[in-house]
Amino acid sequence: MSSPEISIIIPLLNEEESLSELYFWICKVMKEKDFSFEVIFVDDGSKDKSWEIIEALSQKNSSVKGIKFRRNYGKSAALNAGFEASSGQVVFTMDADLQDSPEEIPGMYDMIAKDGFDLVSGWKKKRFDPISKTIPTKIFNWATRKMSGVYLHDFNCGLKAYRTEVVKTIEVYGEMHRYIPVIAKWAGFRKIGEKEVHHQARKYGVTKFGMERFINGFLDLLSISFLSRYMKNPMHFFGTLGAFSFFTGTVIALYLSFLKIFYHEPLSARPLLLFAVLIIIIGVQLFIFGLLGEMISRSMREKGEGGVYLVEKKLNI
Repeated sequence: MSSPEISIIIPLLNEEESLSELYFWICKVMKEKDFSFEVIFVDDGSKDKSWEIIEALSQKNSSVKGIKFRRNYGKSAALNAGFEASSGQVVFTMDADLQDSPEEIPGMYDMIAKDGFDLVSGWKKKRFDPISKTIPTKIFNWATRKMSGVYLHDFNCGLKAYRTEVVKTIEVYGEMHRYIPVIAKWAGFRKIGEKEVHHQARKYGVTKFGMERFINGFLDLLSISFLSRYMKNPMHFFGTLGAFSFFTGTVIALYLSFLKIFYHEPLSARPLLLFAVLIIIIGVQLFIFGLLGEMISRSMREKGEGGVYLVEKKLNI
């Protein structure tokens, strides 16, 4: 069978009230625009009846696919599993809480298929979230723009469209789903755009956003900033620091040796000697870290290792 024009990946956690309504809304939009499509629900360890609803939808509609995790692994793992399972020419991600509108899909599809964008991110200019979520989000977006050089207004928007080559190339884990545009840019996909989209107030359930995700998000931003520069060549980072530390310690040690030989100064009373020995040892350790990093990085590239998550069930995949 030929691949569908559109794959829609929907990660979810305890969203039983909204799944059927969301799916039929998607079907309505797809039918109006005559798109061939598939919807991939990824159940990230729900404790409610979400999976039962997905099973019922899949029995009635061959366009519905499902992946069920054995436990909660997080949104990044769910997206990763969805990316692997997708077969559409353009891949969409959207949240399951009905805050993302399927009506935005045709416009974003055109930006990928006709305008040549690699990735299009939604921009919820007017949000209906509580202030406890909107203020941290604004701070987060500002910091991400400054650190990454990717100038999008809304990195947190779950509604995004991708050329299929993008999702088959990148890998996300931890809280790094927020930084997919950054990861895509560093992977060589330069044409990244955004589209203002309509944001709706949550209709069912409660938000899964918490301050721990906000803090973890910033830590992951630091991680990918480091990994994007040094993942393939960690020796460039650790080796540079190690060389500087070792060289500085050696210079100090030579200076103290000169004083001892020519001026007979006692070195036992010089704290500078201990400092020199310390930074020489640190320099050697940094070199070792760099070598170990190179070995691990090369081993992972050769084995093609990815994220680890346990799938309990699959539907139509």
